[in-house]
Amino acid sequence: MACTAAEPCRISVVVPALNEAGYIERTLEGLQGLRQRGHEVIVVDGGSQDASVALSRPLADTVIKSAPGRARQMQAGAAIAQGNILWFLHADTRACSQADQLIITALMNSGRLWGRFDVRFPDGGLLLKSIAWMMNMRSRLTGIATGDQGIFVLRPLFECVSGYPLIPLMEDVALSRTLKHYSRPVALHDTVASSARRWNTHGVVRTVIMMWGLRLAYFLGVPPKYLAGFYAARRT
Repeated sequence: MACTAAEPCRISVVVPALNEAGYIERTLEGLQGLRQRGHEVIVVDGGSQDASVALSRPLADTVIKSAPGRARQMQAGAAIAQGNILWFLHADTRACSQADQLIITALMNSGRLWGRFDVRFPDGGLLLKSIAWMMNMRSRLTGIATGDQGIFVLRPLFECVSGYPLIPLMEDVALSRTLKHYSRPVALHDTVASSARRWNTHGVVRTVIMMWGLRLAYFLGVPPKYLAGFYAARRT
């Protein structure tokens, strides 16, 4: 554990954003208790054309801009973070008010070096509840986490593995595969609430098939740039 009496645990929450005005304010409001307890919140904007930056400034310690791309944005946030624990949270994902204590306790008690939360989709129906359950169970079995699950990691390990690979898709899977060489993740049963907009917009079954297909193709060695192109085309 990187926390000591001389250097107590401090979490840096890194939130990548791109045109997230409809979600980011609520996400950041849920992190204000963490800020009051001495943790920091960093928003990294990838060139939003809406009010994302203006909404973020009163609710974050730092708001910076970077080139677009979630991996690049999270790397940029990690580079300026002051905490010894990094927590990567999507702009449309809300955490419970005691998330910082859950993270610190989990890392201290388990002796592990990174982890994630279970995910749930509060604005989805029974089918999405089943999908969330399958996502969480698959993650427990494989030790692979997704960005929706709010990955957290001790900063020394993150820096040791050079952080997120700068790929346009599957960056969370790639990071998880690397981190697994050093430690299995702490798989918290406590949840973060992620928006179901992707599923609701494009259809639940269609999205499941697409995501499973993309993940399989990635594990079979298809370059992420081709997967990102396919994903963008399907979303359009």
